[in-house]
Amino acid sequence: MAICTFLGLGVMGFPMAGHLAAAGHEITVWNRTASKTADWAGRHAGKAAETVETAVGDADFVLMCLGDDPDVRRVAEQAIPAMKPGSVLVDHTTASAELARELDIEARDAGIGFLDAPVSGGQAGAENGQLTIMCGGEADTFAAAEPVMDSYAKAISLIGPAGSGQLAKMVNQICIAGIVQGLSEGLHFAQRAGLDPELVIGAISKGAAQSWQMENRWETMVAGKFDYGFAIDWMRKDLRITLDEARRNGATLPVTAQVDQFYADVQAMGGNRWDTSSLIARLERPDTKSDT
Repeated sequence: MAICTFLGLGVMGFPMAGHLAAAGHEITVWNRTASKTADWAGRHAGKAAETVETAVGDADFVLMCLGDDPDVRRVAEQAIPAMKPGSVLVDHTTASAELARELDIEARDAGIGFLDAPVSGGQAGAENGQLTIMCGGEADTFAAAEPVMDSYAKAISLIGPAGSGQLAKMVNQICIAGIVQGLSEGLHFAQRAGLDPELVIGAISKGAAQSWQMENRWETMVAGKFDYGFAIDWMRKDLRITLDEARRNGATLPVTAQVDQFYADVQAMGGNRWDTSSLIARLERPDTKSDT
């Protein structure tokens, strides 16, 4: 068992840290809002720290799951100088590949390892310990950290050097954006055509149209229920990072860019905290014009 610190106890970090404690790791947690730290410590076997520096000093592994690049930068600037030589910093935040590369250099200079390790699976995946993790970094650092991350993951892959995990997560979000929009349009079409969505999905989900989104979200989408995980605000943050990277590397992402704007429409409807499947709500608005 390892000595671990978890920084950031949001909807993802809170259960992820809980799985570390349940697996028997010695764990200290920190969160910017102290009440969240106290709440976690009251539910799990572990210690609460008041500052980042005191949280990380003895840890073999420091894992963090925060909001965006500025949050990661701010916390990492406190954590890295306070970490002991030979320890490993793992960033589970979905952030930019550019920042990951910068932190890798800073970690090396401080004598510690670094992995950018964004996750996929949403809140349910975190709560059930079934996340998919895409990692960027050195092979020996990955090998050391993999057994710790296994506490809350169903699949962990090393993609390449620092930044590669973040780039792989961008691919993940590109694919999800297109799939959810396609499913939204399909369900919208089925309802307008007078078809029974359950019968349609029962038929097409056994063929080439099948997807995780179809299997797990079609029913809630038809019911207009959108409180099942990853919020639009966070998806738009991820797509912003992705489109910024595409401008740097020359990738052409017309569908991703359009779906990002569709999500902006849903935000304007008040759906900031709705999950990503809420794209269908935009199509059901009376004032929505056909895209055909």
